[in-house]
Amino acid sequence: MAFSTQDSDEVLSEINVTPLVDVMLVLLVVFIVTAPLLTNAIPINLPKTESVAPVDQKDPLVVSIDDKGKVFINKDEIQADLLEFNLQAAKAKNPDVRVQLQADNGVNYGEVARAMASIERAGITKLSVITAK
Repeated sequence: MAFSTQDSDEVLSEINVTPLVDVMLVLLVVFIVTAPLLTNAIPINLPKTESVAPVDQKDPLVVSIDDKGKVFINKDEIQADLLEFNLQAAKAKNPDVRVQLQADNGVNYGEVARAMASIERAGITKLSVITAK
């Protein structure tokens, strides 16, 4: 039943949201205060250790395609149709070989797609495509 302070018999049909806002503000303050405490629930002093040298990784194979469509592996020019064969040989020597592919901005996308397909057919799964900022 709604109350009215006026002399008329009309019922006040507005919802008073002030208590709702008060409750929400109290809950917000509670969460703000307790959230930082939850992140570090257990204080632990970690031991100090010497730094460990990173795992020695070999340099990746760099496959480059210049603006004329010539294909290079580590600065050595090869024929485009021999790319897959050369990559298979590199994978036979090192099963964890990594390849970085970089192509000139003016190279047709088809050339880049063919190089990526050759890399995939050679069984190499670690491929990075190099771009400039």
